Amino acid sequence: MYFGRVVGSVWATIKSPQMVGQRMLVVQPLTPELKNTGKPLICTDAIGAGAGELVYWVRGKEASFPFLPMEPPIDTAVIGIVDEVHVKRTVNEDVPAAPAAAPVPPPASRKNSRKNGPC
Repeated sequence: MYFGRVVGSVWATIKSPQMVGQRMLVVQPLTPELKNTGKPLICTDAIGAGAGELVYWVRGKEASFPFLPMEPPIDTAVIGIVDEVHVKRTVNEDVPAAPAAAPVPPPASRKNSRKNGPC
């Protein structure tokens, strides 16, 4: 399952017969800290989510399970509305990252390198 925020909806007048009556939403994937990640995607709505709501969604064959016994041709579906998120942070985000390590020096030349002739 993944977090997302509903940012829009999709209207399609011509679609697969199994999709008739199914709502499709535009969902922006989110990290557990609720920051945008990845590109927005289209999810079939299994629960009646609205614009701006924080939801969780699934992908793959499992996305069609809420619509059984019908099996619509979908690969993502919104399956829940999130009320609260509690994330325990293990690293303080206010602390700057450690400085980058010094570059690794090139290896010392070998006696039997091709530059020095055959081995």
